[in-house]
Amino acid sequence: MARSDIRVCSAWRAEHERPVYTLSAACPECGADAENSAPAPFSPADPYGAYRRRARRR
Repeated sequence: MARSDIRVCSAWRAEHERPVYTLSAACPECGADAENSAPAPFSPADPYGAYRRRARRR
C-alpha cells in the first residue's frame, strides 16, 4: 500500500484558519513545507504496541 499523495501544510495551525491541502511539496498559500496527511498505518502484529499503549495510559 502506497502512502497518500495528498499533503497538508505543516504550519496550517499557525498560518491558516483551516488545513490547506496540496499535491506539491510546499504550501501554495504560505510556502511552508507540506507533510503527508495520511495517518500512520496500523498493524495488529505491531511488536511495540503494548509499550505505546502503556505509555499513553500514564
